[in-house]
Amino acid sequence: MNLSPGRKILFLGIVLIIVILIGIGQGSVYIPIFKLFSQENHQILYVRVTRIMLGILAGTGLGVCGVTLQAILRNPLADPYLLGTSSGAGLGAVVGIILGISGAYLPLVAFIGALLSTILVYNLARQDGKIPIQSLILSGVIVAIAFSGLIIFLVSVFSNEALHGVMWWLLGNLQIYRLRVLLVVGIVVILGTICIFILSQDLNAMSIGEENALHLGIEVESVKRVSLFITSLITGALVSVTGMIGFVGLIIPHMMRLIVGPNHKILIPATCLGASAFLVLCDTLSRSIFPPIDIPIGVITSLVGAPIFIILLKRSQEIK
Repeated sequence: MNLSPGRKILFLGIVLIIVILIGIGQGSVYIPIFKLFSQENHQILYVRVTRIMLGILAGTGLGVCGVTLQAILRNPLADPYLLGTSSGAGLGAVVGIILGISGAYLPLVAFIGALLSTILVYNLARQDGKIPIQSLILSGVIVAIAFSGLIIFLVSVFSNEALHGVMWWLLGNLQIYRLRVLLVVGIVVILGTICIFILSQDLNAMSIGEENALHLGIEVESVKRVSLFITSLITGALVSVTGMIGFVGLIIPHMMRLIVGPNHKILIPATCLGASAFLVLCDTLSRSIFPPIDIPIGVITSLVGAPIFIILLKRSQEIK
């Protein structure tokens, strides 16, 4: 795309608007947009709009987390799942459900799980007060596997009625019934995204190399800690509501990097728009492929995301 960065951002914004309109009109039953505003279809419009709003928030949050982790780890394959953050959030949410916690308090429990898993990974990887990248990635993978096993164990052992559908929920779902929960998650994602955007210049330097960042006067370890805390907060809030949705934080930042370049001041907003459009489109597909059945959105993102990622990986190898 031989366009200026500003025009590329505008183009992505237009794509998101088009996808939103498609998502509003298309579902298990096709209803023209102008008919959705009639009184008889008011509830359908409400359900679709709230799903789209959550899709935009989830896409933004997961995309930003992917961009951040890829920068501080200098690894284009990094995302919240790599460090066990998503598994920690999922484990926290499952424990919360077992304890009878629900509503607006569930994101808090999921955040605690995400934060504790991040702290665990951080301490496992720490050597002489520093965090080697390879050790961090290896620790994250180990913790993710362990926590995923714990989730399956808890779901298998406890007979809590609320857990009956938890495996379905863990595969990803954008259905939401309480606007208060949507508001809480929205505040967390928006504030977290703003904080990450403020760190754009630091992320630019760290993505080149920690030594270069140190020469520029950046406190690398402090930026790592703050970034890991923010990504844990965002991931915990989202997983508590949407379950575990894969590939968004992995492929979209990589795709946007090929389109707009590595400058995080442009890459972050581009990723927010691209990831939002991708997730809303996947949710629309999940509702309309086999109506009236809703396929878990995590299944769609994996089926769509895997071949896209393979194509991007091959293309990047050809460029090198």
